[in-house]
Amino acid sequence: MSAEATNPGVPLRKRGRPRIDLRRLGRVALLGPVSRDRLPDAIGHVAEAHRAHHPDADLSVLSKAYVLAESSHRGQMRKSGEPYITHPLAVTLILAELGAETTTLTASLLHDTVEDTDVTLDQVREEFGDEVCYLVDGVTKLEKVDYGAAAEPETFRKMLVATGNDVRVMSIKLADRLHNMRTLGVMRPEKQARIAKVTRDVLIPLAERLGVQALKTELEDLVFAILHPEEYESTRALISAWENAQDALTDIADRVRATLREAGISAEVLIRPRHFVSVHRVRIKRGEMRGTDFGRLLVLVGEDADCYAVLGELHTCLTPVISEFKDFIAAPKFNLYQSLHTAVVGDEGAVAEVLIRTHRMHKFAEAGVVALGNPYAQDGSAAANQAEPADGERADPTRPGWLSRLLDWQESATDSDTFWATLRADLAQDREITVFRTDGGTLGLPAGASCVDAAYAQHGDEAHGCIGARVNGRLATLSTPLNDGDTVQLLLAQDASSGPSPEWLDHARTPAARIAISAWLDAHPAGAQGPHRSGPDAPRVQTQPSEEPPGGRGRTGGRLLSVAVETPGAPVRLARCCTPVPPDRILGFTVRGGTVTVHREECPAVARMRGAGRTAVAARWNDPGDLSGSADYRVTLVAESFGRPRLLADLTEAIATADAAIVSANVEPPSEQRVRHTYTLQLPDAAGLPGLMRAMRDVPGVYDVSRAQQAASAG
Repeated sequence: MSAEATNPGVPLRKRGRPRIDLRRLGRVALLGPVSRDRLPDAIGHVAEAHRAHHPDADLSVLSKAYVLAESSHRGQMRKSGEPYITHPLAVTLILAELGAETTTLTASLLHDTVEDTDVTLDQVREEFGDEVCYLVDGVTKLEKVDYGAAAEPETFRKMLVATGNDVRVMSIKLADRLHNMRTLGVMRPEKQARIAKVTRDVLIPLAERLGVQALKTELEDLVFAILHPEEYESTRALISAWENAQDALTDIADRVRATLREAGISAEVLIRPRHFVSVHRVRIKRGEMRGTDFGRLLVLVGEDADCYAVLGELHTCLTPVISEFKDFIAAPKFNLYQSLHTAVVGDEGAVAEVLIRTHRMHKFAEAGVVALGNPYAQDGSAAANQAEPADGERADPTRPGWLSRLLDWQESATDSDTFWATLRADLAQDREITVFRTDGGTLGLPAGASCVDAAYAQHGDEAHGCIGARVNGRLATLSTPLNDGDTVQLLLAQDASSGPSPEWLDHARTPAARIAISAWLDAHPAGAQGPHRSGPDAPRVQTQPSEEPPGGRGRTGGRLLSVAVETPGAPVRLARCCTPVPPDRILGFTVRGGTVTVHREECPAVARMRGAGRTAVAARWNDPGDLSGSADYRVTLVAESFGRPRLLADLTEAIATADAAIVSANVEPPSEQRVRHTYTLQLPDAAGLPGLMRAMRDVPGVYDVSRAQQAASAG
């Protein structure tokens, strides 16, 4: 495949992206460095593009970097036949056109010197400082001699870790890959395909996440031409057949200009042709193409408020397609992108998509993090002020949320193959959502993420004990998928030994969650111990009523529980309606046969019997200060809950985890989606009752647990 055939970016350069004349620069480069009193001719293009964004930039450091790069690479040739220096020059020009600041351009000129020449990092640090040295080191490949087949994955790992500290590392890598892709036609087809696949799976998603759309779109077209040559040629032919496609958009653009002019809104209305991949996607989506499908209208205004003013005029004076409206100004994307998207209907039903944004938004939409200049400057410089304060992840452009998550999970992926496969899978998630935590924080997650992913994103390994969630105030299972803007509250078990079940892997979308769950399951091959555990190893609970011994002293579960009453020798029985346990305040009433039935003082039965004229018998626990005796205690608890699947299983699991045995259980039929559970439980220690009640209240769906106040039914 020729270089021209693999270079669908040519139409894009007609929109104002100049290219270096490689042959002319090659001749200039061969002449060697020039005198110090003028800038080398070879970087004139770079200087011009840089000054367009940074009029006061000091170009002397660029001249110095060029001299070192040219002398280091002198004699080296690219496979295309040009002197090697043309490559770092081209990469630097790409970044200069996007508005990169001087430090980035300096590192870009030197980015291959340490890898391909005798220049060392110490030399770079000594002449250009720590920042430039860090950027050059970040994009330097690891040696195949040392890493073998793992060299490429480990190089990307190294690069991503460096990007975590300075996003400019990835900016240089993306520009480097773009120029290499532009000149890929000189390589063997199989090598073209291999490089194109890595570009598709890793570099293009990274360009999207960093918001560098100008690089992303051209990379997409170059990859499209190599990996799908037939579809690419078909798309090229389709675009050629619609050479007059802009006529339809021109008519709508004129109407938009007239509408805004009449409204007194100063705006620039442009027609932006779609790139090859975009046209291909639209054709798949819509089938038959219309003239307005080959481009979009771009409306540029001065202030944020003007964007909404334009939107109001368009929706008032033209027929809008409401389903196409999206507001990325009020809710920016995670990659700095802000814009209003809408669509209007033109003549004969033609639909034109319209993008509305300020000039500043447009700069960020095209250049992403590159437009931030130096986001690490602390001196109030213009570069630092380019990033206006904003909410969410954009407030810290040096460490966007997706990158922080990637850096977290890569530490656990010690194997290169696992890292490489997981990285590609992670980057394949091409859309991100933001969910809100109840403490006011936010979580950035890939689209399709579930409560399991949110749990590990918020709590890390503590999420092993997650037992449920509330989504927008409603109880939800951990498998519940989350939507953009949801509020999620994760509910954690108190048991430190809790752990995930294998089913969680079916609902985990983020690498962090999948790696953490898999690691826990590998470390606990006998099965999960947490609240979602099921199967033959799950704790067994008794659900059938047991006999209570008649008469005698107070008993629970066949063990003696001493209760002193003022009637010596009288048999004592604990009332089943309120199941008193130490240290409850208690009263007794003599019933038929002389047995004293002991109730809690607040039991409704006490008021009824007193109202009937019955005389209470004083009662007390024999050892009121000792709640850790060997006796078992019986208590009846009532759990009020919302109905949901697995509620009974989760409640009984929580009870069993607290070392309580179920003597009897009764579940009333649901009423208005509410369910009432009554459990008579046997506790080894009365002191464990408060903890048991807390554990039951923590079960998702349960909103109250109380002591029984009326007769308990045997289930």
